[in-house]
Amino acid sequence: MSTTIKQLRAFVAVATTHSLAEASAQLHVSQPAISIAIRSLEESLGGTLFSRDGRQLVLTPEGAAFVERAQQLLHNWDNTLDAVQQRFRLQQGQLSIAAIPAFALNHMPELLREFHQRYPDINIVLEDIVMERVISAVQEGRAELGFSFRPDDLGSLTFNPIGDDRFVAVLPKGHPLENNDLVRWQDLAREPFIAMNRGSAVRRWTDAAFSQSGAAGDAAPRLLCEAYQLSTIGRLVKSGLGVSAAPSLCIGQMQSYGLVCKPLAEPVVCHPVGILAREVGALSAPAQAFVSIALSEHQRPSAD
Repeated sequence: MSTTIKQLRAFVAVATTHSLAEASAQLHVSQPAISIAIRSLEESLGGTLFSRDGRQLVLTPEGAAFVERAQQLLHNWDNTLDAVQQRFRLQQGQLSIAAIPAFALNHMPELLREFHQRYPDINIVLEDIVMERVISAVQEGRAELGFSFRPDDLGSLTFNPIGDDRFVAVLPKGHPLENNDLVRWQDLAREPFIAMNRGSAVRRWTDAAFSQSGAAGDAAPRLLCEAYQLSTIGRLVKSGLGVSAAPSLCIGQMQSYGLVCKPLAEPVVCHPVGILAREVGALSAPAQAFVSIALSEHQRPSAD
């Protein structure tokens, strides 16, 4: 027979009050229920915990040896319950997030500010890493949520879209293409082009766009250099070395460098951006709250 928390509470209450009546009033339980709990506990332990001294119940030597441990067990149990309840009430806890740098730099600060205003006691661990590492961080459980473009193969992950991202041309101020309403990929192919590193999703998409536009052979883009970060590409364009293409996630960042961003067409390159999570297991309360904020932020009408 296993010992229950109710039995331990009954035992400690009687041990401290020396009275079934007082223990009953303290726990808001009937005296017969207290008696049954004590008897069941004694049967489980294999001996008596109380002897009667007149009208009082007195601990046996075994009962006296057990009472301090029972109090500690109840204390630990109550603390554990309180800690879990605080997590559900979002009064404590930690949330690990992985995000592609473009999202982390340009959109995450607003989400984090709103989340912190609502839930100031939740600690956030944010890792801004390339898309491929965001995917592995979520798959391996190092991050509970990932913010990224939708992977070609989700595998064991779920993807909750929060928007579509259309690629834009990134031009230095005063460039001849600045006055165009939109820029074609073939237009960029005639300029020194600064690309993302080979193997990255952005590089695969830009290479495919140039190919679809007919920019091949002698008309292939004039690749000037490659970089591993879109922020580096922005700085290189600002220096006048060439032009580039980037997700519209980066428009605010590129404009802060003094660069011009124009919609790209022929073809239009558009990819969904969203939230990655593991398919197995429920999200923690902090993660659910963060997802809710991210989705509501996306649905909120633009100030423009």
